[in-house]
Amino acid sequence: MTKKWLLATLGGAAGLFVGTRMLTHQITKQVGKILTADLYHENITELFSATYRTDIQNILEANLRAEAGAVINRPLGSPRRTINFDGLAFSPVFLTRLPTPHHTKINTTTVIGKRCKKPLVLSTPIIISGMAYALALSKEAKLALAKTSAMAGTATNIGEGIWLQEERDLAANLIIQYNRGWWNKEPEILKQADMIEIQLGQGAIAGISHYTPANKLPPHLLPKLKLEKHMDLITNAYHQEFLEPAGFPKLVTRLREITGGVPIGIKMAFTNTIEQDIDLAVEAGVDVLALEGTTAATKGAPPIIEDDFGLPTLAGLCRAVNHLEKQGLKGQVSLIASGGFVNPGDMLKALALGADAVYIGSMALFAMSHLQSFSALPFEPPTQIVWETGKFKRRFKWKQGAVSLAKYITSCTLEIAEGVRALGKTSIDQVDRSDLVALDETTAKITGIPTAWHHKP
Repeated sequence: MTKKWLLATLGGAAGLFVGTRMLTHQITKQVGKILTADLYHENITELFSATYRTDIQNILEANLRAEAGAVINRPLGSPRRTINFDGLAFSPVFLTRLPTPHHTKINTTTVIGKRCKKPLVLSTPIIISGMAYALALSKEAKLALAKTSAMAGTATNIGEGIWLQEERDLAANLIIQYNRGWWNKEPEILKQADMIEIQLGQGAIAGISHYTPANKLPPHLLPKLKLEKHMDLITNAYHQEFLEPAGFPKLVTRLREITGGVPIGIKMAFTNTIEQDIDLAVEAGVDVLALEGTTAATKGAPPIIEDDFGLPTLAGLCRAVNHLEKQGLKGQVSLIASGGFVNPGDMLKALALGADAVYIGSMALFAMSHLQSFSALPFEPPTQIVWETGKFKRRFKWKQGAVSLAKYITSCTLEIAEGVRALGKTSIDQVDRSDLVALDETTAKITGIPTAWHHKP
């Protein structure tokens, strides 16, 4: 009985194999005939050439526009590649200067707002960027970011979201954004800031007004926003204080008085008038410039703004630093660079070019999600566990997320320290433009750094 069963099984398997081969052959033959014999205008290969020419994302977004009949908002920034930090490399030392031994501690302490009464002192130059509670992230995600700031010795930024007292209680250092709306502006809230950031706009959405529809607002948060049930939450294009004579300087002075001397900064995108923008900000008395490139991301923005407005982070950073140096303000006004920082190498390059610190946003979300992202994959994006409207937000374990993100920031900081050692230095403050070479002519022109094939006597 066993022998007959075995022979039958083997016979069935052989028949299935042969049948499958024949079926596959017939299907391949038929499909090949269709692809190679049908006229081009009715051939499916038309899609291949059209996609190659037009790009799959443009085709998909065309369909989204056709479905919506309204402005679509793309999450997490532009996919377009622009000039970036890949065109730079560090020059390690061997004989002209000895590399720094492994046992020598590398100083990664970062001070923001050095001239302030209460400067922001961090253990790392990596800061968590502004991300909004309820308007973007869930409460649990914000608690994870706050807890991370304490574990990694950094700061977290509340973004344009609704005030969350638990975030303040967990965070080691909290940056409060003074948004373009009306919320979070009570003195009792502002007094809890370790730094104030006057939000003028972002790299991914410029300075345009935007809103959250009433049906997307959690009902329990409406009282905090002083909104009626069917009212949209609108972020203005600019601060109402700017309509008053000398409104900007007055605002900076008032915020400094309320907070007792913490750094007062501004957040905006790099523009082609960045030098004039910096002058106006400095004249108003700001201590910190948080400047963002077009490679930045946000919860959602019109693709035209993400793709076609603003300057790349590399170009904007170089122009901003050059202007601060010409004005004798380097070291007095802190500069936080933002927009597209995805690895320690780019972060250290930004510091070498003159930034005092860098913001991370998307990478913070990815690192925080870590293994928990598999709760959403493969049928939903990983961010579905951290968005306020995410389908799987209840599966996110925020304490575990905080550990993952803290490890990520610690790992990046340690890698930066290894880079400092390879340069024969002992502090991130010592790394500068002389440690870099440019790998192409365009990067050399943008940064003013000699090319790798240019001998510097």
